[in-house]
Amino acid sequence: MLNLSTEIGIDLGTASVLVFVRGKGIVISEPSVVALEKDTNRVLAVGEEARPMIGRTPGNIVAVRPLKDGVIADYDVTETMLRHFISKVTPKPRLFKPKVIVCVPSGVTSVEKRAVLEAAMQAGAKHTSLIEEPMAAAIGAGLNITEPSGNMIVDIGGGTTDIAIISLGGIVVSDSLRVGGDKFDEAIMRYIKKMYNLMIGERTAEEIKIKIGSAYPQGEGKSMEIRGRDLVTGLPRTIEFTSADTFQAMSEPITTIVDGIKAVLERCPPELASDIVDKGIIMTGGGSLLYGFTKLLSEDTGIPIHLAEDPLSCVALGTGKVLECLDSFRNGIIVGSRSV
Repeated sequence: MLNLSTEIGIDLGTASVLVFVRGKGIVISEPSVVALEKDTNRVLAVGEEARPMIGRTPGNIVAVRPLKDGVIADYDVTETMLRHFISKVTPKPRLFKPKVIVCVPSGVTSVEKRAVLEAAMQAGAKHTSLIEEPMAAAIGAGLNITEPSGNMIVDIGGGTTDIAIISLGGIVVSDSLRVGGDKFDEAIMRYIKKMYNLMIGERTAEEIKIKIGSAYPQGEGKSMEIRGRDLVTGLPRTIEFTSADTFQAMSEPITTIVDGIKAVLERCPPELASDIVDKGIIMTGGGSLLYGFTKLLSEDTGIPIHLAEDPLSCVALGTGKVLECLDSFRNGIIVGSRSV
């Protein structure tokens, strides 16, 4: 049968949205940010255009991140953002509505799933399916999830960390922690406020994490100048911040993730545990790129840790692979669906 509708896979992340179009690959990778006019709710910018506005808007404009901790925090803005990205990748004139697959964290409730389905349908989809993020990440990382052998995946995103042990095409043990890149940023902001009496913004904290952030005690020996507002004088001030400082700042969320991984391993059936010792743990997501994270995990668990080839795109690539052979993947992988 001739399929005329566009097939789209969406990694709807707290920090960024990646859109995969069947036959084209990943066509959009933009921040999950929408800039609105306060009084009229008119959309001024979405994604990359709206990101520089965070923390820099005048009174009548607000820059919103509509997802928090991996789930929808502002339904209307999420719908607007999805509509923007879907219309961007579907051909004009749009005669046929697209089929969409959206990723959700593994621990979401039925209400949160329904909110994602509703938002995608309202944004113009003909049929929407949901897939769990660790499953999509495992498929995108190139793991053979259908064989009777254990694969462990850790996906550290902006809002959540999804940990799962997968065998025979299904999740055996999993956990979803509401800790991710955003919590690292918040921890850096708190630390600088407490130790240096300096107030910095979200974007500066993210820049520190990316440039000199370290999950390993010794750090990389890097440092950078940080500008912010002095809490005592109220005037702008510059300080020197090192990668060893970032380890001190982020130690709490990093420990939470390490403990979460250990907790999932403790619940793992013994046969699968031996597979994981052989194969190691696969790390995906932006948070896994933090310097020293793989080394720290390897030392703490005694298991080899492998970073996926393209950690940032694994989930979106996984949705793409599911799109390409949806019928063979349907059983057990699709966790919710809705049609017009």
